[in-house]
Amino acid sequence: MRYKGCLTGLLIVLLTACGAGNDNRRSDESAAPLAGRQVSVQGSAPIAGGGMEEARRAAIDAAVSNAALQLKRNNNSAMLVSDIKVVDEWQDADLYHVQVLAMLSDKQRCGSPYRKKIVATGFPIMNTEQISGTESQDLYSGIPREINNHLMETGDFIGRNLTNTSLYSRPDMAPELRFAEGTGESVILNIAKQQNAQFVLSGVIRDFRVESTEYVRGSGALADLKALVRDFVARRSVGIDVYVYDGFSGALLFQHRYTDSIVGDVSLPNGYTVGSDRFNSTPAGHAIGGIIQQASEDIHKLFGCYPFATRVLQAGNNRIVIAAGAQDKIKMGDKLMIYSASAGAAAGAGLGDSQGILTITDVSATTAVGSLDSTAVVGAVKPGDWVKSFATP
Repeated sequence: MRYKGCLTGLLIVLLTACGAGNDNRRSDESAAPLAGRQVSVQGSAPIAGGGMEEARRAAIDAAVSNAALQLKRNNNSAMLVSDIKVVDEWQDADLYHVQVLAMLSDKQRCGSPYRKKIVATGFPIMNTEQISGTESQDLYSGIPREINNHLMETGDFIGRNLTNTSLYSRPDMAPELRFAEGTGESVILNIAKQQNAQFVLSGVIRDFRVESTEYVRGSGALADLKALVRDFVARRSVGIDVYVYDGFSGALLFQHRYTDSIVGDVSLPNGYTVGSDRFNSTPAGHAIGGIIQQASEDIHKLFGCYPFATRVLQAGNNRIVIAAGAQDKIKMGDKLMIYSASAGAAAGAGLGDSQGILTITDVSATTAVGSLDSTAVVGAVKPGDWVKSFATP
């Protein structure tokens, strides 16, 4: 009995020790991810014509870039800078310095709080004979319309539809633009300016052909049966090119080809609207819906974190009216940079030199009013100039 009692006591001691070790391990495991999700970095920028505020923003941008480089050096490519907190800032001669704590995440988040406008144009089909008169005629305008709808549902975009217009006189040559008058870039810029849009969406239905999955061979009842089902059991290829152009310069920023195939009932009845339940219930509609979803996610991932940009509508007596308001999430007190619209200037194609920092003083549904800082040149801002958010908060 005494022997059994000793064994029992020893077993209790061992189990207690193991339990404590497991508790310590769990504590260490929970603490490790937290420590690995923060990076402390510095950034600096010269104090130039834009003043202290612009230098501060540039220093924060530099700090975020340093955080990204540190992640790359640590081979932690799965992590992203999701948020930052300025913990210290100081001025040294003509340099502005910041110390920031960068919070890391495996999910992408943005610093820009504004909605960006994107205008959708039509998706012409390269071979018109691939869609018969008895099939849905809504693909041309329906595909870009639904991509826009998906983007608007994210809360990061304002979509505008110009889907009755095609950018391409030769869809087979897309994304190359060929027009008799002007250049392709001017067409993009004109559409962006007319719609007050930052991006222009377009595309081409590259492939929508139907191929039979059965070949009639031999004779007799089996051959007759194959001939009968050939019109009902077929294969249809789907290929859609999607493009996004920059409203600043007309440059092509996004280009991707999405493909799929359907076997079985490949028809797409006339009157079925893209995005409707009837449309999605068909195999062809389901495949197109999947492409629309994937293209929307890809565009949002690439442009959701882009700095916001819009146009100057009116300028005079240090009262600047811009083509964005409450619907774009503009708020009183917001600060934005103004650039001249001179293409090919020092700041890059489509953006000219910085004209100063605009502070918003009044906001309506679709427009906002602001005044420039004291360092701005009086009368330098003109209607059509670009207003742009800072890259980080």
